[in-house]
Amino acid sequence: MHAKLRKGVQEIGYHVPTPIQRSTIPHAVTGRDIVGTAQTGTGKTAAFLLPVLERLLEEPRGRILALILTPTRELALQADGFLHKLAGHTHLRGAPVYGGVGMADQERALRGGAEIIIATPGRLLDHMGRGYVDLRALRILVLDEADRMLDMGFLPDVRRILDRLPRERQTMLFSATMPPEVVALSRQFLRDPKLVQMEEHTVAAVGVTHLALPVPAHLKVDLLLNLLQDETMTSVLVFARTKHRADRIARQLQQRGIRAGAIHGNRSQSQRVHALEAFRTGGLRVLVATDIAARGVDVKDVSHVVNLDVPHEPETYVHRVGRTARAQQRGDAYTLVDREEEADLARIEKLIGMSIPRTRVPNFPYDAPRPAFSGPPRPEGRPSFRAGGHAPFRNRGRPPRRPGRRGPRR
Repeated sequence: MHAKLRKGVQEIGYHVPTPIQRSTIPHAVTGRDIVGTAQTGTGKTAAFLLPVLERLLEEPRGRILALILTPTRELALQADGFLHKLAGHTHLRGAPVYGGVGMADQERALRGGAEIIIATPGRLLDHMGRGYVDLRALRILVLDEADRMLDMGFLPDVRRILDRLPRERQTMLFSATMPPEVVALSRQFLRDPKLVQMEEHTVAAVGVTHLALPVPAHLKVDLLLNLLQDETMTSVLVFARTKHRADRIARQLQQRGIRAGAIHGNRSQSQRVHALEAFRTGGLRVLVATDIAARGVDVKDVSHVVNLDVPHEPETYVHRVGRTARAQQRGDAYTLVDREEEADLARIEKLIGMSIPRTRVPNFPYDAPRPAFSGPPRPEGRPSFRAGGHAPFRNRGRPPRRPGRRGPRR
């Protein structure tokens, strides 16, 4: 690689390329299309950023030459920060483009202030709709987390963007998982791609200890609280299926004196950045996240991942547990599984090529009954609104209207 790039690589602390980097970079720097699959935390970001920088070093400034599409704001910010470190000794400039913040700075970058744009599809389309995004000089397109970018949620936006790009370009797809249907779909956008697949026998991150904890659904939060009594669980990422459930779990943990926060799509960008930074620096012991938000959680020292809900898609499990044991470290992944979720867990085991051991926590009250729903307490003296009753102050001063009789026309 160019001496300016080698200097940036050395300053980051890289000495030996990871397998995905070693297998990808020689092909990518020649301009060949790439489909790269490797576990999370194995250096995929550098595997596409370094070839992008190498190929653009001799290109003129002031035009958008490379576009990197990511599904979340966090991933955009993460890739942009890494890009600035690698390109610190070059003339190439990068800029993140994502929602939840003002558009003015992003507009300046898109008008010619940056050669490499790292964007989420929705916000990029907002800018494209205003007419000042010129992509005619684009040389390279990268789809990060390609399995998510090519699913039915993002695919229409991705297609609209691709329709505006030059056909003569290099396209690279990277993800921890690449289902066959996604690979088949990707062939519509790539030309004779080089397939780079690491760890064919298991797609789960190396260094992760997997454990399943069977438990009734109504006791999952209680079991999580029991697990958190273990002081070795210093930095815990908890996955919940929905945004409201993530908020509720974070509040329950806070009420028990546990430093916890939540990150999901309904939080503002400043709230998400603050929560992630607090988790990264140790201000939060537990971060409760939904799947789409957590794809940008790149924290080196996550000690445990807890799946409070078993994901329906087996590939989602791979992305979740890959948040721990990053950069060849070790970590633990606990999955709390209800009887109705056993089928989902079986599909996960098939995908990762291993049987996840089951265990029970000693002295935990697994037979505790489900609490009866009584609703929120009603303030004393306030009448209830039962079906068939009369609400207070209704029709005050007027006799009740007889059934079937219509009032005067107005």
